[in-house]
Amino acid sequence: MSFTSEHPNPSAGAIWCVVVAGGSGVRFGQPKQYLNLGGQRVIDRSLATAREACDGVVLVAPVGDVSVESERQGSEISVVAGGTTRSESVRCGLAAVPSDASVILIHDAARPLATVDLYRRVIEAVTHGASAVIPVVAVVDTLRSTDGTPIDRENVRGVQTPQGFDAAIIRAAHASGSEATDDASLVEAIGHAVTFVDGERANLKITERVDLLIAEALIGAQQ
Repeated sequence: MSFTSEHPNPSAGAIWCVVVAGGSGVRFGQPKQYLNLGGQRVIDRSLATAREACDGVVLVAPVGDVSVESERQGSEISVVAGGTTRSESVRCGLAAVPSDASVILIHDAARPLATVDLYRRVIEAVTHGASAVIPVVAVVDTLRSTDGTPIDRENVRGVQTPQGFDAAIIRAAHASGSEATDDASLVEAIGHAVTFVDGERANLKITERVDLLIAEALIGAQQ
């Protein structure tokens, strides 16, 4: 992984975000993207930030929810059906991004507290030449591997979204049909470096019930 840009010239063109919300919420017990969070649905908080930071937004929703979400979101957000895996869902979203996009961000709807400032840090790094950009945060817990071996947390970072990419490179990375837990890994697999930017501690992922409670507390503290 790299902390420096690969290319010298900033890109100029439309900036789009694919917001991935195609999950069924098996671990959570229900589709978490539709839960209420401080008076708004989790998904709507994620979409609102993406819309503010980008020129266009594609929402990837479960197949059965596309019609309802299309009506709800209106003409400003394109809604498409997701696939059976996260990577398949991202590819569905990428297919809906116009060909003139120069920068594409990919964001998990389950991270509803990502800020516009975070989006802008990611976008700026891509427009200044990075192929792939991921926000990261330091790990504060003591870590051990599954066999009990201690892991030096100074050499580990937690990875967040939105992740940002040169549009042509992220399309090429997904063209193979490979699977990964994040999109930067696919870009690395085709030979491009990844650039870090500072993430946000509050940009938590809603995975368990306690995460929703923490997110609600964070929103309350900002009001």
